[in-house]
Amino acid sequence: MTAVRRAAPVLVAALLLLACAGRAGATGYRYWSFWERTGGHWTYATQGPASVRPDDGAVQGFRFTVGADAADAGRPRGTADFDTICADTPVKSGSKRVALVLDFGTPADAPSGETPPGGRTVCARVPSDASTADALAAVAGPLRYDTNALLCAIAGFPHKGCGEQVSTGREPTAAAEPGSSESGSGPSLGLPIGAGVVALLAGAAIWQSRRRRNASG
Repeated sequence: MTAVRRAAPVLVAALLLLACAGRAGATGYRYWSFWERTGGHWTYATQGPASVRPDDGAVQGFRFTVGADAADAGRPRGTADFDTICADTPVKSGSKRVALVLDFGTPADAPSGETPPGGRTVCARVPSDASTADALAAVAGPLRYDTNALLCAIAGFPHKGCGEQVSTGREPTAAAEPGSSESGSGPSLGLPIGAGVVALLAGAAIWQSRRRRNASG
């Protein structure tokens, strides 16, 4: 019983942390999400567009969205077929072609006072060693970045703001199973982290109570 009483304050703190983690899921960010087309499905990119160097024939997507994580982010909509997007862009030595799908999101996701342009697809022909960011700059300027190199605007949209925190009005979403066709690469971490905190602190409390009991004995 003494051990339980000693552990109780720690467990209460852990449960409070878990509750906060759950509530945090209702808060998201307004930003340009970056996607790669793999096996006919969109996959949330694990690197930023400045780090990815796609091969000739790649399809890359950008979607302006509001979401808490990869599982909650909107995927690019519309045509995502390389042969269709780059049909009028022939192969050229020393360069590569990258098909880009640009989805400016919905009016609900747009900043106050701004209206998202219609989605578009474009084929960028860039040097063989170019990054996705290079391809984007070649065909969808002006781009805007913040001081931390976060992509803030494509083709001038939105005019202001960058990754600001907003209320999604939605419950936290669980990430799809790894390897599924619709899974993102960044699963929702709120609940697993909260549960891990509870387990860790509970274990620490039990270990501490046993240590004190052994010392007193």
